[in-house]
Amino acid sequence: MARRVRTTKTLAKRMDLMYFSRPHPLRQWRFYLSLLVPVIAVIWFTSQRASGQKVYSSGPLSASHAVFGKKCELCHVTEGGVFRKQVSDNACLSCHDAPAHHPKLVTFTPTCGSCHVEHKGSLRLAHTMDSACAQCHTDLHIKSGERKYVQAIHDFDHGHPEFAALRAGAIDPGTVKLNHYAHLQPKLASPNGPVQLTCQDCHRPGGAEGTWPYAMGEVKTVAMAPDPTRREASSRAYMAPIRYSVQCAGCHTKDLQFDRRFNEAAPHDKPEAVQAFLIRKYTDYIAQHPNALSQPLPVSRIISTTLAPMPPAPRTREEWINWQVAYADRLLFDKGCKLCHTMIKGDGPLPGVAKSSIPVRWLQHADFDHDAHRMLTCTSCHTRAPQSRQTADILLPGIASCRGCHQEAGPEHDAADGRCSECHQYHEWRKEQFPTNERTIQQLRGSAAGM
Repeated sequence: MARRVRTTKTLAKRMDLMYFSRPHPLRQWRFYLSLLVPVIAVIWFTSQRASGQKVYSSGPLSASHAVFGKKCELCHVTEGGVFRKQVSDNACLSCHDAPAHHPKLVTFTPTCGSCHVEHKGSLRLAHTMDSACAQCHTDLHIKSGERKYVQAIHDFDHGHPEFAALRAGAIDPGTVKLNHYAHLQPKLASPNGPVQLTCQDCHRPGGAEGTWPYAMGEVKTVAMAPDPTRREASSRAYMAPIRYSVQCAGCHTKDLQFDRRFNEAAPHDKPEAVQAFLIRKYTDYIAQHPNALSQPLPVSRIISTTLAPMPPAPRTREEWINWQVAYADRLLFDKGCKLCHTMIKGDGPLPGVAKSSIPVRWLQHADFDHDAHRMLTCTSCHTRAPQSRQTADILLPGIASCRGCHQEAGPEHDAADGRCSECHQYHEWRKEQFPTNERTIQQLRGSAAGM
């Protein structure tokens, strides 16, 4: 019997090519599900968006706002029954109320959320990106008046000007005469013999522990006054103010000696207080030593240009006191005080002393933290201090010195952070208002926190 031959073509003719057009229960259910599932998803998404925040994948909060992790509605306020993705300024101002940056001058004020971006895992929201500052400062415009700042600054590496204290025409406002070169010489005379001063003998961060070697008595710490213009500043960020009793008295008490008959030096005070001290000392002395009236008077070799001429030789106790006080005035005001202070004409018979005006903060528009730089020697940045002989020398490090470590892209280039927010603050914190929308722990953390 002959074998039947089956070709591919004959086999293919046996297949029903229109099977998909014929009704089948499984195919119908699959079609209905493909329509129903997206519809259900859209309905769920819409209901969740309108009633809560579960639909969002928020990402980690900053350290300061981490406590709000379960209460998104505190910031993402629901308005008109709709949960808002964007945080309004009113939500931020319910807790933080500090005036914006020059609101009366600038033509544009950014929203809080455009600079302080949450859900990025930032440790501090104050560390904003340079783009937040650059949106104004790359082409700075003001409403009216003369612009006092550089118009185009892109970042710390490009367009940033030299620090204001070091620009042409800037002067040291201090009036105290100080020669750094002389004070850093070896074998400098002191009451305890030759010494070698170091920067830390006079310059230390505020609140730093340790005895000041040339203080009047034992002084361990010098507190810093709080700065209302800055927030979160370390108490050791800035150097303690220069005070005679803390940094100078150990060596310069001898310059306030006025009479060998007294072991006590004149007080480091206003001329009126010094004058009252002298009158009291000589009044007590003549009362205890009446024979001093007949003793020879010292020869005055100081020709005063700020004080009245010396009175005639005394004949009474009152004249003797006045003569001794006038002689001591010349030793103090025309020699001792003049060594460090600028003497000016006073309102009365006594000279005046120009206000010291030694700056505690040189960078008025920026922050600096000495404590964070404590691993460096002082002269690494203040390179000109050891050779400075003039009081008027401004010994701050320039911007080039800071750029040696701080770069705009910071950690990406193995360098310290160089963002604008590293040194500058946007808000004027001295005008900060207290929050008016206070909450309980339960309101912050949810009802489970009270259980």
